[in-house]
Amino acid sequence: MNPINFRHLYYFRVIAREGGIQRASEVLGLTPQTLSGQLATLENELGGALFLRRNRALKLTDFGHSVYRYADDMFTTADSLAEMVRQPPENRPLTLTVGLSASIHKLIGYHLLEPALGLSREVRLHCQTGDTTSLLERLARKELEVVLTDRQPGSGEAGAFRTHRLASSSISLFASPPLAASLRENFPASLDGAPFLATSVEAPYFTELMNWFAGNQVRVRVVAEVDDSALIKVFGRQGLGYFAAPTAIADEVCRQYQVETVARIDDVQDVLYAVTRSGRSHHPAVEAIVQPRPDLGNDSKKSNGNTQ
Repeated sequence: MNPINFRHLYYFRVIAREGGIQRASEVLGLTPQTLSGQLATLENELGGALFLRRNRALKLTDFGHSVYRYADDMFTTADSLAEMVRQPPENRPLTLTVGLSASIHKLIGYHLLEPALGLSREVRLHCQTGDTTSLLERLARKELEVVLTDRQPGSGEAGAFRTHRLASSSISLFASPPLAASLRENFPASLDGAPFLATSVEAPYFTELMNWFAGNQVRVRVVAEVDDSALIKVFGRQGLGYFAAPTAIADEVCRQYQVETVARIDDVQDVLYAVTRSGRSHHPAVEAIVQPRPDLGNDSKKSNGNTQ
């Protein structure tokens, strides 16, 4: 089969949309005889009739309906492309592909992406989660523009990437209201043997938290290990145990999951980074993301592990 003549296909689309050759000829500025001839040529190229001809009326055949759907999708996309390239470069939509480490709380991830979404230009975001190692491999292959993570690349990868420290937040402990009230009394000794909901995702702050427990002679009784941060909070809301999350999202966690803060632990920090390829990025959305966020972990009321 010879390649499809897209000009003929475009004429067919207009004929089908306008309901006849006469009206299509007026839209296209061509004679009806020219359109009839080119429609016949297209039908011969495609190997099937596109219209049933009844007197002067045209009705799409089943084959014609199928071809029209493809043609309409193609030229609708082409029209969108033409509209986009007619815009000044500074007004064209930006496509942003982001890798988000699975160990970062999704509310935190949203806050890290907010500066890009707040640009005056339209940003079409493609966000994918995964482990940091896999995301960095994709970043190196130029499949991603930036990776948001809670750990820095290893020393062997340092030359290929540029790491931007964005923000840090202390860690807080949360529980259902009855459990939170009991755990605030005689804290942190009250945690000894209390049911704890642990994340099974390898997050650097979690190792620090375990060390903090050990330093305070707290025997941790893990009743569940969950790799989904939202599910941990649901379990916590049901009173199955207390859990840890960044203080930066404490208000949202308490409001969304009807839990209360047991205590803020300033000795344990969740540090967040944006990793780009080495060299400066000229992507406006990436430049907005990599700016430090001193307000993300707004721990103005320091407690050093005391209850709030």
